Amino acid sequence: MTADRAPEHRPVMTAEVIRHLQPGRGGTSVDCTAGLGGHSLATLEAGATHVIGMDRDLDALAHARTTLAPWAAQVDLVHADYRAISSVLESRQLTHVDGALADLGVSSMQFDEPGRGFSFQRDEPLDMRMDRSGGDTAADLVARADERELADTIYAFGEERFSRRIARAIVEARRATPIDTTAKLAAIVRRAIPVRGYQRIDPATRTFQALRIWVNRELDGLDAFIAAMAGHLRVGARFVVITFHSLEDRIVKHTFRALEKRADTAIKVLTKKPLVAADSELAANPRARSAKLRAAERLA
Repeated sequence: MTADRAPEHRPVMTAEVIRHLQPGRGGTSVDCTAGLGGHSLATLEAGATHVIGMDRDLDALAHARTTLAPWAAQVDLVHADYRAISSVLESRQLTHVDGALADLGVSSMQFDEPGRGFSFQRDEPLDMRMDRSGGDTAADLVARADERELADTIYAFGEERFSRRIARAIVEARRATPIDTTAKLAAIVRRAIPVRGYQRIDPATRTFQALRIWVNRELDGLDAFIAAMAGHLRVGARFVVITFHSLEDRIVKHTFRALEKRADTAIKVLTKKPLVAADSELAANPRARSAKLRAAERLA
């Protein structure tokens, strides 16, 4: 897939993002996970005068560049992990911004684009890296980790109660042949889990989620990032975070609450409970069903 033909993309909960972010006041907004550029585009259309779009996926940034081409003079796209927010702003001689968004999790492009290895719907290399410019693949970690580390990872990040059975099956299977494709791993997981009547989701789903989080360190430093981003907001600026599973949402909730009690980076949480996608959005975009949005405002 080439950069001049972006895949169909529906940014999640765009109306709720704009309502809470309030980009109509102008200024510089940071899209910490630019993805294909949908939220950045909506932010500019709503009145932001400048957007810094960060993403660790070079393919996503290429598509975002196409999406945002009409606004190119007002957009600064950066290949960087959102946890590098302080250094990105410092390199641009910025200390404070007028709004920030972090849409966490995997983008539709990463799930759908062949060869990425995030989904077991196709048989392809077991990669799962959001940033393919370096680092271990899921196949690397599955080949190297011992049984206990695999079990603990699948339990902690996938909340999978059969994690020990799955880890044991993986270790036994890799003695015979490398587990280097999505189909191989999915088949091993499915055989390891007892079948008991109707199953709402594929038995491999939680294990794939766990490995993806592990490969991309999705929870590492998330609380520190939220605190750092809050510290870079001007007084009255808003920070919106969208999560897609309970582990992320729990960290965002507790970090926001902790920041409310701090004097140096005081914020006001604007969402007592996380917002979820409206029924009309779910009908058009079923992937929004697990999205939860929380927002906060920087206080004086």
